[in-house]
Amino acid sequence: MSTVKAGDTVNVHYHGRLTDGTTFDSSEGRAPLQFTVGEGQVIKGFDDALIDMKVGDKKTVNIPVDEAYGPAMDENFIEFPKTEFPPDIKPEVGAQLHLSDNQGRHFPVVVAEVKEESVVLDANHPLAGKDLVFEIELVSIG
Repeated sequence: MSTVKAGDTVNVHYHGRLTDGTTFDSSEGRAPLQFTVGEGQVIKGFDDALIDMKVGDKKTVNIPVDEAYGPAMDENFIEFPKTEFPPDIKPEVGAQLHLSDNQGRHFPVVVAEVKEESVVLDANHPLAGKDLVFEIELVSIG
């Protein structure tokens, strides 16, 4: 029976949790995730976990921050004047918003702090700075 190697296209079912047990994503009830191993289509720790697995294998892997979404970066916190918010939006800590840049690209942010004249927005990936735990089942290779 063949094992997974870099360059193989695989289909996997997965359940992603934070170290406190909170689920952040799962393929349950959906088609398996398909990607090519070693091409950077998924986080490094997930990619590396597939190497040498056989179809039907299941494993639980702990993925440290550096092999997941990396640390939260201070430069991804943006202080935004309250006067720049549309009048119908009242920012509250934890609220998820979408910003656009000058090129028309959209990206999600989370309200990290509300000050008297401004709002601090966190543009880090929601899983940045977190260690992750994945349960992985290899459904197929190829």
